[in-house]
Amino acid sequence: MAPGYAKMRLAVKRIVIVDDHPSTRDGLVTRVALEPDLEVVGQASDIEEALAVIDATRPDVAVIDISLKASSGIDLVKAVKERFPRVRMLVWSMYEESLYAERALQAGAMGYINKQHVTDTIVGAIRTIFAGELFLSKELSARMLHRVIAGKASVAVSPVESLSDRELETFRLIGRGMPTKEIAKAMNLSPKTVETYRARIKEKLELDDMASLTREAAQWVLENG
Repeated sequence: MAPGYAKMRLAVKRIVIVDDHPSTRDGLVTRVALEPDLEVVGQASDIEEALAVIDATRPDVAVIDISLKASSGIDLVKAVKERFPRVRMLVWSMYEESLYAERALQAGAMGYINKQHVTDTIVGAIRTIFAGELFLSKELSARMLHRVIAGKASVAVSPVESLSDRELETFRLIGRGMPTKEIAKAMNLSPKTVETYRARIKEKLELDDMASLTREAAQWVLENG
């Protein structure tokens, strides 16, 4: 039986992939194509393009990367949840779960997966969230349960984890060498607001000056991507 005919007879789950690396998107498209009940109906590389593609294709699931050129996948998750509440979202990223997974869930995603484990696991993750269930690793599930039992304030977090979503995105863009005006444009903020975020980040990370902040952010991006 031809693959196309098999897909026609199944209840095919429609998927949009949002990632700013074409080769990564192509790899996931190839993997998804092996599944008779999954079909990629659209691709995008940034927030504006993603919202247009989702509006045009109305997928069942959107797979969204955290790092989208000069924008944040977390902001996209929030926008999709508001504009397309029926679309279920799976966030995938090179970043460790401890930094972004809970942020993604709070923003409206139904799962988080690290790209290091994406090849076969992502197919199961897509099916899990399509079924209306959360997809979490055992480690993240245990971490979140511990935070509930022990109380959020009593669970130690790293200084970077203590940053708000906007502060973390500002920190990431600083690390990529973007000046204040470019960060403001990318995040749709005023330069004054970005400077406020810079000051808050410096204080939370206990850095002496803005030069130290720039070095710390650059090192973090080098280590985390």
